[in-house]
Amino acid sequence: MLNTCSECFAKQQKIDRLIEENLRLKAQLHREERKASEGFFGSSTPSSKRPVKEKSLEEDQNKRGGGKLGHKGHGRKKIRAEDADHIRDVEAPVGDCCPHCQGKNLTDVTTDERSVIESVPIKAEKILYRLKGKLCLDCHKVVRAKAPSVMPKALYGNQLVTNIAVMHFVHGMPMGRLEEQLQIPYSAIVEIQHRLSRLFGGVIQKLIEEYRRSPVKHADETGWRTDGGNGYAWLFATENLSIFEFRDTRSGAVPASILGHERLPGTLVVDRYKGYNQSPCAMQYCYGHLLRTLQDLEKDFPDSVEVRTFVATVAPMLSLAMGLRNQPLSNATFYKQAKALARKIQKVMKQPAQHLGIRAYQDIFIDNKARLYAWSKDRRVPAENNLAERDLRPTVIARKVSFGSQSEAGAKTRGILMSVLVTMKKRHPEDYTERLKASLDRIAAHPTMDPYEALFPP
Repeated sequence: MLNTCSECFAKQQKIDRLIEENLRLKAQLHREERKASEGFFGSSTPSSKRPVKEKSLEEDQNKRGGGKLGHKGHGRKKIRAEDADHIRDVEAPVGDCCPHCQGKNLTDVTTDERSVIESVPIKAEKILYRLKGKLCLDCHKVVRAKAPSVMPKALYGNQLVTNIAVMHFVHGMPMGRLEEQLQIPYSAIVEIQHRLSRLFGGVIQKLIEEYRRSPVKHADETGWRTDGGNGYAWLFATENLSIFEFRDTRSGAVPASILGHERLPGTLVVDRYKGYNQSPCAMQYCYGHLLRTLQDLEKDFPDSVEVRTFVATVAPMLSLAMGLRNQPLSNATFYKQAKALARKIQKVMKQPAQHLGIRAYQDIFIDNKARLYAWSKDRRVPAENNLAERDLRPTVIARKVSFGSQSEAGAKTRGILMSVLVTMKKRHPEDYTERLKASLDRIAAHPTMDPYEALFPP
């Protein structure tokens, strides 16, 4: 029989409110505890910004580094004659006497070999070219030789320009260190970079056209200060190209300027940032970010059995989805397993839940169904955005070292040169430095040549 006592009903309502408030306060307490240990952004906080680092714990400090006992190591490898850059003969000590016994009966013996790896100092060399000329007796004009490997009217040679660009934008060496090492004025290094960016400025649009045609596209962004003001470093990348844009905004206008407004083929892999929502192509949300959000849910509600059960069920599915395409499976087997896994994820997300945190997480998969399962329909599409994360990492390190760009011109130069250099490194990882120098040599010999054709010949 239903109890209709108004006083009992009021008491039950108060109990329900107190239980709900207790759960809310516990979640808030856990969030504050996580901020104290993980930083303001929780699990998204960079490792360098975390107040308490895992490796600083006492049990980790007591671990001994170095090789394990009993490990033999690999030893030193001898350099073969065909692999040596130089082979130099070193004569025996000059003299008629043996340095040990002072005997004079010395004769030649077999030559011993010793492998040594050496380096030469990186410094700028001053070269004076004497350009020979010949007089044409027909037109009475002088035909002179051209200085090799240097741009017209340039003071600095192409090898030096290449070294400066690669050391600064690829290896992350600060310009102050370059000035000290190369003995070149700081202002000259800056002007070298600006001139190189003006030369390669037209290359970016052609890279954008390639990016738009790519079947799989990645995008991401991170903070970057310019002239003391807040801004963002945007990355648009594929497996064989990278486009960097340094802007003062995080609005959707930046992706629109790269992707355009016409319908594009392929799939764009991103996190759930709303700035990409108007992208004119199919999309795939990053499961890595979703897995992190799921783990944060368990940290916020550690006492909830329902939450723990949900996380234990969903987390392995997301991890499997991210790694399935890299497993040694035939395409037929992959698509069979991928579709079955996608159906399992959808089924879990549709199951009724009491906990509001679980419901909110399920709503992400229900409301964005069209952007969460492209990986199961096309093996080329990853379920994570690791490619963009890796491409952005050097920029994050540069931000910590330099604190950003000093001017708008500097930010533009960085965007152009990083796009060119990282793209060339992706396509030719073994010899991209030599190829960049060779490209500058071709442009120097043929000033009207298209820089894109010189950098990326068909």
